[in-house]
Amino acid sequence: MNSSDTMPAASRQLMTELQSAGLRLADPGAGAASRRGGAGPSDHKAVTVDGVTIMVPVHTNTAWHSPFTASAPDANGTSALMRGSIPVANIRFPKAPRFYAMQTLDGVPYSHIATLHSADVLATTVLQTCIRYESRRKACKFCAIGQSLAAGRTIARKTPEQLAEVARAAVLLDGVKHMVLTTGTPATPDRGAQILCDSAFAIRAAVDLPIQAQCEPPDDDRWFARMKASGIDTLGMHLEVVTPALREQIMPGKATVPVSRYMAAFEAAVAVFGRGQVSTYILAGLGDTADAILATSRELIALGVYPFVVPFVPISGTPLEDHPAPAPEFMKSVLQPLGAMLSAAGLRSADIKAGCGKCGACSSLASYEV
Repeated sequence: MNSSDTMPAASRQLMTELQSAGLRLADPGAGAASRRGGAGPSDHKAVTVDGVTIMVPVHTNTAWHSPFTASAPDANGTSALMRGSIPVANIRFPKAPRFYAMQTLDGVPYSHIATLHSADVLATTVLQTCIRYESRRKACKFCAIGQSLAAGRTIARKTPEQLAEVARAAVLLDGVKHMVLTTGTPATPDRGAQILCDSAFAIRAAVDLPIQAQCEPPDDDRWFARMKASGIDTLGMHLEVVTPALREQIMPGKATVPVSRYMAAFEAAVAVFGRGQVSTYILAGLGDTADAILATSRELIALGVYPFVVPFVPISGTPLEDHPAPAPEFMKSVLQPLGAMLSAAGLRSADIKAGCGKCGACSSLASYEV
């Protein structure tokens, strides 16, 4: 989703509501397959509303009780979106990408190596295992990184050669515009930076595709220059939760890297990648107050970091699967002032070179940039 000064307020509100409440489908097979489990966005389906493609929960407990339903698509691929018995909009489901029909020489389906997020973003979890996830005591309670691996929908380690092959095909066949490389955290002090460097170098040798890498802050800030030199354009280091006590409760392993280390890493990374080219995910609805999220966002913006605030999605099979999704009113209370703060600081999603903030499909934040 790109920022739009002319987006009708009703469309912006509808997207915010859909991402909180989710959607029930009369034809679950319409369009590209939905994503279940994995590193995220999980239990979602891509939906185009008023010309903007967003990710909407369809497999969560919240979605099963959503007031929104989508009819089976007509001959033109258009579905009627209903709130109860009242039609509120026409929506579309993007088609499955053509590169999904291909496989590597050793028989691995391309869709097991990387997937299409939204309309034109390729994404992969390079390392589908994580030292946090492997320990029930340390695991992030919202995380489903192991589910897609257990279900046989992906492989544990994508090689640089596989990623380069799939990225090139996705660009040539489906017009992919940028790529996200994320990783589970390995048991190394660089926290995955080396794996991301190796992957990006191979991809950029094969195809001219802007790349965002995502990992926890590495032990040494010199990794940021190495990542930039490998072909990585933007960097995501994800706080997810901003209140220290909540971080320890919800993600005890990841909370051992304190917020102060993230802030120092953000400052160092911005010096390498530039203002607006470093971002962080914040999951709204896990207990952080709107004031806490906005206060942290203000600090991040001052550093030149784009705070990508998204509604928490309770993923089936995780300890927080029954945790309520945030209300649309709560999301608006965060996104509206945050959008104004970003615009005032000149940090706009459209100016990000690659990654989640540029895509924007998991949050309606970009529509609030004015």
